Amino acid sequence: MSVFFGTDGLRGIVGQDLNFDVAFKCGNSLSQTQKKAKVLLGRDTRTTGTYLSCAIASGLMAGGANVVDAGIIPTPAVSYLTKAEGFDYGIVITASHNPMEYNGIKIFSRKGEKLEDAEEEKIERGFIKCVQVPAAEVGTLKVDNTLKNKYMDFLVGTASCSLEGLKIVLDCSNGASYFLAPKIFRRLGAEVIKTSCRCDGAKINHGCGSLHPERLCEKVKSEKADVGLGFDGDADRLIAVDENGNIVDGDKIIVALARALKSRGELNKNLVVGTSMTNMGIEAELAKENIKLLRADVGDKYVASLMFSQGLSLGGEQSGHIILSKFLHTGDGILSAIQLLCLLKESKKPLSEFASVFIYPQVIKNVVVKEKLRILGSETLANAISSVQQELAGEGRVLVRASGTEPKIRIMVESESQKKSLSLASYLESIISTLENSEGSPCAE
Repeated sequence: MSVFFGTDGLRGIVGQDLNFDVAFKCGNSLSQTQKKAKVLLGRDTRTTGTYLSCAIASGLMAGGANVVDAGIIPTPAVSYLTKAEGFDYGIVITASHNPMEYNGIKIFSRKGEKLEDAEEEKIERGFIKCVQVPAAEVGTLKVDNTLKNKYMDFLVGTASCSLEGLKIVLDCSNGASYFLAPKIFRRLGAEVIKTSCRCDGAKINHGCGSLHPERLCEKVKSEKADVGLGFDGDADRLIAVDENGNIVDGDKIIVALARALKSRGELNKNLVVGTSMTNMGIEAELAKENIKLLRADVGDKYVASLMFSQGLSLGGEQSGHIILSKFLHTGDGILSAIQLLCLLKESKKPLSEFASVFIYPQVIKNVVVKEKLRILGSETLANAISSVQQELAGEGRVLVRASGTEPKIRIMVESESQKKSLSLASYLESIISTLENSEGSPCAE
């Protein structure tokens, strides 16, 4: 089991869980996996991005790897460019949707896919001993700002139609897509209104973007726009807003895309991959279209892994990670938005109708804890979860899991009754809080 890597790379608060030494060791360990590796490096807008980029690049070069720095660029751009430009690895310095004090390291293989758990564990084992090659073999660092243009050309080329006539509001979360996204959608013909589209790492994800779409909802209504598009800090997530200012989350986007792809004969095996968090209403809605939902563990790399093992074309998460394997091997918020808008325009329907889905009321609570594993292994919590499952009696679901990126335990309860879901989620929250405040000894319960 990985110590540093979670469900989406290595992540932590800079200066505490993640510092120069950890980033250096990560780069150096990666350099040991292949002689003279060619590595692409990118980052989001966080103020700590250059600090950690220098650290990981130094570790790579000390081990003999050659590094190309693409600067501020979305995570999926690194995935695409790593494969398209023949790099051995792609690395992104980002903490995705997390607050600005966090940062992280995501690593892609030469195929543009996130590393498997076993590969991440191998890299961690390399932290033990750093390698310094002779001076004549030290790697190089080059900056290439033209790579962004190749990624933009790729995305524009995926559009099946012009977006002329559509008025859209873009919320780029003051993150990696702040410059690229507006330019791409204008090239496709859309009228673009920007919000939170600044290169401001101090305010990345702060009250904006896919995690906080409230401002986007109001902007869509006040501007009388056709649609709103919200990305997270590294632009691998998409949350949409319809013309009435209502949120269209990843689950609903997946249903809309699945319907359209099936009608075109492009939905492989009539299967879609979701996760354990995917709403029961989504499963029921897909079943009406004779589409079956497969569930993977939470984390887009697990969704991708199941998709590719089954040869499937569509999968994703409620949070807005959506994978369209025809184009890319990882979630891409801008790509998902382009495909959604093209299908929307071709349907000649408003988004509120195009993505109409019945969703079971779902309550999600996040409880900050210091010892996730101790609490999740508690008999007290296990008994509480069992009692909630009995209360739902097959008419709903409960899921309690550790966050893969933050010191939190996540609670999800869904049923046909919002009141019941809230009550049961609050009950589990109180149990976890009590356990968190108890001593960490075996006799604490």
